[in-house]
Amino acid sequence: MIKRFSVTLCLLLLAIAAIGWKYQQYLQNPWTRDGQIRAQVIQITPRVTGPIIALPIRDNSEVKAGDVLFEIDPRTYQAALAKTEASLVQAQALLKKAQDEAKRGRSLSRRQPGSISQLSLNQLNNAVESAQAGVMVARAACDEAKLNLSFTKVTAPVDGFITNLTLRMGSQVVANQPVVALVDKNSFWVEGFFKETDIQDATIGEHAVVTLMAYHDQPLSGRVESIGYGIAHQDGSTGVSLLPNVNPNFQWIRLAQRIPVRIALDNLPASLQLRAGTTASIMINKSQPNAAL
Repeated sequence: MIKRFSVTLCLLLLAIAAIGWKYQQYLQNPWTRDGQIRAQVIQITPRVTGPIIALPIRDNSEVKAGDVLFEIDPRTYQAALAKTEASLVQAQALLKKAQDEAKRGRSLSRRQPGSISQLSLNQLNNAVESAQAGVMVARAACDEAKLNLSFTKVTAPVDGFITNLTLRMGSQVVANQPVVALVDKNSFWVEGFFKETDIQDATIGEHAVVTLMAYHDQPLSGRVESIGYGIAHQDGSTGVSLLPNVNPNFQWIRLAQRIPVRIALDNLPASLQLRAGTTASIMINKSQPNAAL
């Protein structure tokens, strides 16, 4: 009986010690389950308007920088380029005509002084300058038409993943309206929201341990990259009748605000795929020395 009591007491003391150690670790190393995987999402936006005639990508597919995402019907822009090229040829012909007339006028003035007035010579020179400007305008229009034609092929700016693709063959896209979301493959980071009371001593470069809900048996190593300097103010926004909105509150309960902390991940296992928006738990390990990011 005494032996059984002693064993029970020892187990109880060990449990209390373990709980105390865990609580001490919690106090020393800030920890939160309110974390998320984040990534840069690039909104692919066409520069020209037209129907889609080629769509080689698929939803949730991986693409490389420079891969064609979709192609817009180029015929309108091919016609516009042909028109500007013709205008350039016409402007160059007008320039040559003006140069020839100015050359004849100067030659005649040298052979027969007084046969042509200085005013006429000035007008001929002005005509040359005007024709030169016309050529520059036509060449600029031609360059713009070439650019617009090149914009009919929309390519990926970075390596990444196509997400939530809704485009279809024949869909009409409008210039400067985003149509495809591309998650940058090399931009993933972790954002955790820590209580303001837990991070008063947190510093940039501190070691962090990240545990993903999808890979709970593979803790990841990272470093504190930055700590937020502000969050949205809930009270004081303008409401009805231009009066401030103030949320009701209990005087004896004060909830700590949560501050965003950005965690840069170290090398990832090849078998692990990060996905923006997934859940993560984060612990800032103050027992390890800081490291420059």
